[in-house]
Amino acid sequence: MEDTLKHQGLRNKLVAKLKQRGIQDNEVLAAIQQVPRHLFLDSSFEKHAYDDRAFPIGAEQTISHPFTVAFQTESLQVKSGDKVLEIGTGSGYQTAILTTLGAEVYTIERQLELFKKAKLFLPKINCFPKVQKFGDGYIGLPVFAPFDKILVTAGAPFIPKPLLSQLKIGGILVIPVGEKTQKMNIITRKSQREFEKRILGEFKFVPLLEDKN
Repeated sequence: MEDTLKHQGLRNKLVAKLKQRGIQDNEVLAAIQQVPRHLFLDSSFEKHAYDDRAFPIGAEQTISHPFTVAFQTESLQVKSGDKVLEIGTGSGYQTAILTTLGAEVYTIERQLELFKKAKLFLPKINCFPKVQKFGDGYIGLPVFAPFDKILVTAGAPFIPKPLLSQLKIGGILVIPVGEKTQKMNIITRKSQREFEKRILGEFKFVPLLEDKN
């Protein structure tokens, strides 16, 4: 599990590209510079790990483009100590970015293969989410609610109501919504019943899977 000077140099180049594309949050950029993305990928992809591309991680899922990770994280406005619910652990890369920012991360994954893999791998890079669960992201983690922030890392056909109800007043939900392509929805809870929604940009995610059992 090497993180060489070459890898670090490639991350510096990636951060420069993300700045050019409009990512402005210096803490988010610093987290991307710090977290070794190549370790989350199969070794066959290592040469391209710091390209702005998505790669397969198993179970028909992908690790998102670095720009997408940066965009979602910046939109979430994470502060150190925030209690963050992540829907879709995947490889654990986004989880590591959030913990690097000082968030207390509660993460849930629908694919058992990916859940087990991330559970074993994250401690090896000193990444320790508060809670890792195998389960249905559509229902969130009500037992641990409310959350300061909620991040959904897969495309949802609609905004699940349980996630809205698990958001603190003043909290932010970032979720890509749509079928084949998704629009990034940034939702702020203003009061018990009032939510403010902004839509920023079009993206392409793997679908958010629901437990039909």
